[in-house]
Amino acid sequence: MMTNTAIMDKPTINYERESESARLIRKSEEAPMFPIAVGVLTVAVAYGAYMFKNKGRMSTSVYLMHLRVGAQGAAVGALTLGLLYTMVKQHLLKKD
Repeated sequence: MMTNTAIMDKPTINYERESESARLIRKSEEAPMFPIAVGVLTVAVAYGAYMFKNKGRMSTSVYLMHLRVGAQGAAVGALTLGLLYTMVKQHLLKKD
């Protein structure tokens, strides 16, 4: 049986509507590499769209699949670099 003190010890959650821009700002503050990964992804997609006209004899579906894999790889690479930077900053360059 739960007591009143057990219920009161739980943290309260504020369910407010959050605009898309406010959410992007909040996520950027929580994870600074997030906007960089989004930027890298956008650049990769823009480059792929620009190069679409020079795809040669490759079929469109194969080209788009290559583009998707490249864009995802760029985003994952940016996030991985951010994670490595954070780990080095927190553990190796830690001032005692």
